Amino acid sequence: MKTIVRFALLLAALVVLHTSAGWASSPSAPVPVLDTVTMVDLGATACIPCKMMAPILEELAAEYRGKAAIIFIDVWKNPDEGKKFKVSMIPTQIFFDRSGNEVYRHSGFLDKKAIVAQLAQMGVAQPGSGSGK
Repeated sequence: MKTIVRFALLLAALVVLHTSAGWASSPSAPVPVLDTVTMVDLGATACIPCKMMAPILEELAAEYRGKAAIIFIDVWKNPDEGKKFKVSMIPTQIFFDRSGNEVYRHSGFLDKKAIVAQLAQMGVAQPGSGSGK
């Protein structure tokens, strides 16, 4: 019983963190972002794997500010966005190059290490590495 209560509290904390950190459930700018490597995570604030990714995305958005755009779109609140990006499963992450071309797509939970690796493969320097693009 204690485990269930702790898990419920953790999920509640993630929801509060996710919504209080200024994450929009719909994009405020066009996606992909012009002249910027863009990673868009299409999910829902009520989806468990999406909740698990929320703190990772917030961290990456801060770390990559000015280097790459990290965007979350809630497709349950914005179903047209899900259709626009042809999402059949959430979460789905789509990486776009600076020209706006889709380079990589992944469905399911994606950890920070894999996201950082994909951004590096696309020419975005890792935070703190010194060679910014």
